[in-house]
Amino acid sequence: MDIKTFKNLAAKLPPQMAILMRGPTGVGKSHMGKALSAELGLPFIDVRGSTMDESQVSGIPDFETSKEMGVATFCLPSWYVRACREPVVIMLDELNRSMPQVMQSFFQIVLDRELGNNAEGEAVRLHPETRVIAAVNHGNEYDVNDMDPALLRRFWVVDLDPSSQDWIDWAGDNDIDQLTIDFVRQHPEHLRVDPSTVESGTVIPTPASWHRLDESLRYMGMTPTEQAGTRPDGLYALASGFVGTEAAIAYSEFIARYERVISADDVLSGRITAERAKELSAAEGLAVLDKVVNWTKDNTLSKKQAKNMASFLEQRGGEQLVHFWNALSKTQELPNIKAMHTLIGAKVIEVIRAARDLSNS
Repeated sequence: MDIKTFKNLAAKLPPQMAILMRGPTGVGKSHMGKALSAELGLPFIDVRGSTMDESQVSGIPDFETSKEMGVATFCLPSWYVRACREPVVIMLDELNRSMPQVMQSFFQIVLDRELGNNAEGEAVRLHPETRVIAAVNHGNEYDVNDMDPALLRRFWVVDLDPSSQDWIDWAGDNDIDQLTIDFVRQHPEHLRVDPSTVESGTVIPTPASWHRLDESLRYMGMTPTEQAGTRPDGLYALASGFVGTEAAIAYSEFIARYERVISADDVLSGRITAERAKELSAAEGLAVLDKVVNWTKDNTLSKKQAKNMASFLEQRGGEQLVHFWNALSKTQELPNIKAMHTLIGAKVIEVIRAARDLSNS
């Protein structure tokens, strides 16, 4: 499931409906939790079960109050107290890597939306509008405790297995460097590697590790696009620590041989000749189209820009024409959709009909 679909559905669920996200490590479960909190306008609290002991979840005994009131009470952790006082999104991360006692407390939060009790012996309940998300990693190498299958019925279960296009769409919305996006588009095999296919402890690429590499390069003043065509010192060593040896070699070579790519502005301003547009490879063409689509999310096409875009699409063939139209439609930016529909709508219908006729013949 992609982030957009997840946000749209999860935001409409009743607050008391807990969500369980399942997927390999590094596929973006935390990002999806943060995306939901942003969609709802609520604070995000990440509670990582694998690093906690029982006292960090269920609290520590409050002996003074217990003695005075005759009721066993606990000083609950600050993150839980906050979730009771105001609406937040709690993410119980790495649920199946938690110790049994921690896991038990997490389930009490999920199933009963309460934990411990106050001085009057009443359960301390979550705020009615607080949302709870749990996340588990697939794969036996990550599991510490199995989940009771009966508990799954208490969740809305979301299985995550994002494609390279899912990550490319997310990266375009989250300011990931365009060169890194182009690399993943042209080398999707390096986006994610199945941990079970490599020796334990081997550094491998994941969607999350590419994000961390991009953040680090930006902070260090080594923005990939600005390094295109060079072999900057330390790039391979840095990349291999995030995405592993094989992906780091391919990424370093990609940057060294990277030619200046066509930008959205190049296309919309009409600077790209018909010959140049036609000679682009399929992957290069798709990369350009996605840049234009991302541009339209925050900008409105002028008549001249729309005509230039239509001229570019004439050189790219029917498959990429339909790809662009579908991607543009998903933005729901009606002025841009109407502008392009006037110019390419009939051609899109013609291509789709031809494809249907071919499949039926």
